Amino acid sequence: MCLMSHIRRFDHVGITVADLDTVTAFFVGLGLEVEGRTFVEGEFVDTVIGIPGSRSHIVMLRPPGGGPGLELSSFVWPEHEPGSPTAMANELGLRNVSFEVDDLQATVDRLAADGYGLVGGIGQYENIWRMAYVRGPEGIIVSLAERIG
Repeated sequence: MCLMSHIRRFDHVGITVADLDTVTAFFVGLGLEVEGRTFVEGEFVDTVIGIPGSRSHIVMLRPPGGGPGLELSSFVWPEHEPGSPTAMANELGLRNVSFEVDDLQATVDRLAADGYGLVGGIGQYENIWRMAYVRGPEGIIVSLAERIG
């Protein structure tokens, strides 16, 4: 049986945040670039997200050279609902955003200097990858991986 794909490409992941500027600065510090920043509201958005009268401020970030993006959204109305800022990998839902980096230790050290610590430790998978989870602003887990093989 041949299944035809309906997906053309992977575009972005959206994360709802309370402090848009802090979270944007965190991801820009990792190397993402701001593609655009705007307010979204109106019938189209209300229909898509199912929240009448909603208004949010969004920032779209992409890696240098393009590729799948990260959409950060902060609701003006209705107010955001708090999530679990200490969620661990086994809790249901989106658990991490992952990036390949050139120097894992330097990236972890720089983030630690900014107050963002490791969730666990730095692990190594055979002679292929070194990887770590860092808990960023608002509890967002960022998976960082360095190819070593």
